[in-house]
Amino acid sequence: MSPHRSRYWLNAEITDRAAFERSVETVCQTYLSAFDNEAKGIHTVSVDEKTGIQALERSAPTKPMEPGKVERREYNYERHGTTCLFGNLNVATGEIVAPKLNATRTEEDFAENIDAIVATDPEAQWVFVCDNLNTHLSTTLVMLVAVLCDIPLLGLGRKGKDGILKSQETRRAFLENASHRIRFVYTPKHCSWLNQIEIGFSGLSRRVWSRGDFDSVASLQKKILNYISFYNRTATPMKWKCEKLPNIIRNTI
Repeated sequence: MSPHRSRYWLNAEITDRAAFERSVETVCQTYLSAFDNEAKGIHTVSVDEKTGIQALERSAPTKPMEPGKVERREYNYERHGTTCLFGNLNVATGEIVAPKLNATRTEEDFAENIDAIVATDPEAQWVFVCDNLNTHLSTTLVMLVAVLCDIPLLGLGRKGKDGILKSQETRRAFLENASHRIRFVYTPKHCSWLNQIEIGFSGLSRRVWSRGDFDSVASLQKKILNYISFYNRTATPMKWKCEKLPNIIRNTI
């Protein structure tokens, strides 16, 4: 028992229980199938953005841990700006693929991130797991997938008017289409715990920026990329456990 400790929790928004259960099962089955699919040349990647990573420079050096004393960090610091990390975790290998650091996370930025991932194996099939952020359901992303899958752009319709581009719902249906070489699987709303890259972000935070000391955004970005390079050399897939799915669903409600 640790009554002094707590953490934030965002409850899932469930309006249709059956649809919610199907969505959770689809995500979990995607993870379970990732290993067999990887052997067939089908890559499964969990993607998301970590925004607002601050480059903080402490006003005085950190005092290392000593016998009987914990590490002591200077409370005062200077801000040197922020960066955004596009994290892309290969579910079957545990590697972070084509990490992208950027000042913004627009729909164009996300589409560029997906394009860079696909470019690492241009002819392969790709399955991306992500949340329902509007930039993950954008017109730019649909057009990118259409180009990469040799689907004529003229048949996509017009944003807000008709066809595939009409709304988020129509764009989502296109992006989820299992017949496409590149497709997306979306987690239910407010279910970030289903996205494996969130666990990766947690590890990066503990090991890189939460206790770091950076005199510029560039030095922060270099440290992040250096750590990812080190991590990838010995990366292993996450031990994703979801055997008791009905209990998980009940506990989420």
